[in-house]
Parts: sequence; structure tokens; C-alpha cells
Amino acid sequence: MPKFSIIIPVVKINDYIHETVRHILNLDLRDFEILILPDLETKENFPKTKIIPTGKAGPAEKRNLACKYAQGEILAFLDDDAYPEFHWLTRALENFKNQKIAGLGGPAITPPEDNIFQKTSGACLASALLAGIVDRYRPGKRKKLVKDWPSVNFLVRKKIFQKIGGFNSRYWPGEDTKFCLDLSENGNKILYDPALLVYHHRRPTLKGHLKQVAGYGLHRGYFAKKFPKTSRKIIYAFPSLFVFFIIFTIIASIFFPRSLLFRLALFISGIYGISLFFAAIQAGVREKNFLLGILIIPYIFLTHLTYGVKFIQGLIFTRKLKSKLRK
Repeated sequence: MPKFSIIIPVVKINDYIHETVRHILNLDLRDFEILILPDLETKENFPKTKIIPTGKAGPAEKRNLACKYAQGEILAFLDDDAYPEFHWLTRALENFKNQKIAGLGGPAITPPEDNIFQKTSGACLASALLAGIVDRYRPGKRKKLVKDWPSVNFLVRKKIFQKIGGFNSRYWPGEDTKFCLDLSENGNKILYDPALLVYHHRRPTLKGHLKQVAGYGLHRGYFAKKFPKTSRKIIYAFPSLFVFFIIFTIIASIFFPRSLLFRLALFISGIYGISLFFAAIQAGVREKNFLLGILIIPYIFLTHLTYGVKFIQGLIFTRKLKSKLRK
């Protein structure tokens, strides 16, 4: 029996899947099987791979179904547009030698072959101005226990996955947050290892980036209301406070242009602008790309606005999330 079952939900076999499988088959540890779950049957086949057609189903449902076919002791979840670093499973195996570790996650970094807009999206998500999620998008400094981790790069012991009941298919995105909450509440530990890398392709346009961020904000806001143990944190509410600050500044500029409060708002706005400027310099230098440094300014600003508005919507106005059948 293989040690790892690598599970990849997908709508259909695409170019990304070919890339992902190629990298998996090149891993330095060979003790694995691959399970790919498209909607429909396909004539394509890959070494060490089971292709399991599911019909129209969401990512959470596909991952749960894969568990029934998986022969490995450890389930390794990847997104269809992500591929692992060469030592991925070797590092995972080393961490799982600690029997107290039930789940394991690592950063999903932007591939070097992505275009400028994808790299800007990745640099935006990895910016210090989006504090609280930086370790998800670039390697942190050390290993640490976490309460929440995305399924793009997440591994869990199969027996524990089955005991918890798998992913809740009512939520997407967010099924991984709910699963990690269930995992933690049952006394299990999730370890973050900065060396456990996968490469995750970003959205190729600003519109696509903001659509993804909107989904994150909506679900995090809803989860802050429904599952406060892991989602009701001030760090997640900062973008919403930023939205209220902008509204206040606009109103103050119209009705109280000479007030102390308006001057204070201008001062804070200046600090934010300077922070954006330094974030742009840092990103441009880190990525060695001057254009990226310019593009990241509107990316970060609009990310804050979009996430903040959708977080408020999820927290206050959303009574029930609709089940998602597509990524």
C-alpha cells in the first residue's frame, strides 16, 4: 500500500493537471498514488494514477469521495492549478513521524513561470500589508502549530480524516477552514512547515484576483459569525475598518473639511499611502521587477476594499451560504 494518496479535484483534465502530474511523478519520494477527480470520464491516463469521474460536484465532495478510494495512510490535498516542490513528500513524511501531528500544511508560492499579473497577485497576497495570511503565500521563518490552513497544500492522516467526517460540502471557499476547526476541536494538532512548498498559479487578471478575494472575504465574514473560534479575529476585520475609514474621510471632507478629525483622517491616509509605497518597493526588489512594484499598489488597495466590503456582507447580511459546485 502507498504511504500517500495525492488527491486533486478538477472540473476536467486540463493543461494544469498535466503539469501537476509531471511534477508529482518527479518527486524524490515514490511511495504514493494519485487520485484525480474530474466531472466526466476521460480517455486520458497517467502513471500511478486513478481517474475517478464524479459527475457535477464541488471540490469538497470530490475530496470526500476520493478518501473512499484512497489506499494511502496520509491524504495529500492539492488544487488542480498547483504542483509540489521536489522534496514535498519527504518533508511531509519527516513531520508525520511525530504521532501528535494530525494535519500538515505549508505555503503555496507563485510559480516563476506565471505572467506579470499573476505574480502581482501573488506578491499582493504575500505582502505584509495583508498581515495574517502572509505565511500562506511565502515561507515563514519557523515551524508552528496553526488552527486553520487551506487545502491547496494540506495533508492529513486518513484515519483522522474519516473520524472527523471529511469536508463539509456546504462551504466553498471555506470547507478547509471548517474542517480544520473540526480537527482542532477533536484535540488534533496542525503543523505549519515553511519548507513544505507547493507552487500555486494565481489568477491571470485583476478582475479574477478580486473575485477570488471577494469569495474569501464573504466566507470569512460569515465564519466570524458562525465559527468564531478561528475566524473572529481582529486581523480579519482590518479591511472592513479600512472601508469605514474611507467612508468617514469622504463625509468629513464634504461636511467638516476644517475639523481636527478630518486632518487626522488625512494624516492616517498619508501613513497608508507611505505604507503602500514601501510595500511596492519591497515587492519590486524582492521580485526584481519594477513594473510589478507599480502594479501592486492598486492590487493591495482594491484587495483591502473588496475583502472589507465582502467581510461585512458575510458578517451582517449573509444568513446562509450557497453550496458551490465550481472552483
